[in-house]
Amino acid sequence: MAKPALLSTQFLVFVTGGVLCALIDVGLMQGLLMGGAAPLTAASAGFLAGLLVNYLFHAKVTFKQLSSGATVARYLCVVAINYLITLALVALAQHWFGMAMIGKLASLPVVAVNGYLLSKHWVFK
Repeated sequence: MAKPALLSTQFLVFVTGGVLCALIDVGLMQGLLMGGAAPLTAASAGFLAGLLVNYLFHAKVTFKQLSSGATVARYLCVVAINYLITLALVALAQHWFGMAMIGKLASLPVVAVNGYLLSKHWVFK
């Protein structure tokens, strides 16, 4: 019997890459917030900074698949979905709690699971 996708070694590698990118993402966001940037601007900059590292890590390490234009296009669709999820949670947390970082941190597991499942079954297929 096959392991569920979220219990596989591949998912653990995906999460490891995600943690690396999250450190880049959250670190930049926090630095920008401390420097006076607007919450959505800081969240956007962090998200984009992790984007390149994330794609390269998952293309080369997690899924070991050479990139094509179609792969990049599918990846960017997943990024857009995860970006909107991130912005929505950041905006809600800022509105409800006055703390954008709560939304950012809440978005991380949501976009990790969403990103893995879409990457495994669609992007790098």
